[in-house]
Amino acid sequence: MTELVPLDPADQAAVMVMLLEEEQASKILSELDPDELRLLGDKMCTLGEIAPEAIARSIAGFVAASEERGLPAHNRTDKVRSVMTRAVGDVKAANLMRSILPPDTTPRSLEIVRWLSPEVLISLIQDEHPQVIAVLLVQLDPEVAAQVLYGLSWRVQPEVVHRVATMGPVSAEALAMLDETLSARLDALKEQEVLKMGGVTNAADLVNGAGKAVEKRVMAEIVKTDKPLARQLENEMFKFEHLFALDPQQMGSLLREVDSAALIDALKGTEEENREFFFRAMSSRAAEGVKDEIEARGRLRMAEVIDAQRLIVATARRLAAEGVISFGGGEDEYV
Repeated sequence: MTELVPLDPADQAAVMVMLLEEEQASKILSELDPDELRLLGDKMCTLGEIAPEAIARSIAGFVAASEERGLPAHNRTDKVRSVMTRAVGDVKAANLMRSILPPDTTPRSLEIVRWLSPEVLISLIQDEHPQVIAVLLVQLDPEVAAQVLYGLSWRVQPEVVHRVATMGPVSAEALAMLDETLSARLDALKEQEVLKMGGVTNAADLVNGAGKAVEKRVMAEIVKTDKPLARQLENEMFKFEHLFALDPQQMGSLLREVDSAALIDALKGTEEENREFFFRAMSSRAAEGVKDEIEARGRLRMAEVIDAQRLIVATARRLAAEGVISFGGGEDEYV
């Protein structure tokens, strides 16, 4: 293990960040500028094994934690990449890691594909044997794996799911074969930018953040040139989660316009804590009644939940246009 005596300030900061949980570390990193992130990331990747004794001597307040654990170098790059991504997003993190890692660092194919969009992954594996696809899917984040499964041919989907369910431990040989297959497929993409950038969601975030005046001008022009895109942007700009910003009085005005069946379906797919935004606008008796109906609703397809939430959002947009409810207090807030 590396004896870091004395540690310079950047080394100390790197050790402290690596001792934190990823959520805590990402909050700290999100406050840094690009140069600070690059320096800190470089230190985190290059410090090597850090002895508990060195941590105890160098960082006050972390003595208890340092007696139980060091910071192993194994999988260090993945940890740094994960923390950076949570702090600044996929694209910025990828650019930072490219500047931090040595030029001759070549991640294994399996490490690379974990950073690809579902669309790119589908194009890579759609013609492969179901067993190969199954082994890949269990290596991915569950949400990404589900999107890849959705994009595969309906004929192969059942067999892939069956193989995932009955797979058991994945041997090193199987992973090596998958890595070799992916390497061959990735060669065809080496000249392409595989990180997904832009899109309707990013555009909607831009418009929302720019304020009401910009929104009106931009949306009016886009409606003239591309009505389908305008509808997609509106759907992204005004989501079910925006309703949580309503105060109880405005929420009550909305609920009076919403069909009870739609409300039950919409709240069935909503987290418990977020349902309280709606319950606070009801009487205790009415809220308890809605809770009972949600429990009695049984299983519900996510598509039905989304349809119900969109119906309520459409009602909220109509009421906002009529001036009955509003979102945000400032003149430049989204309404």
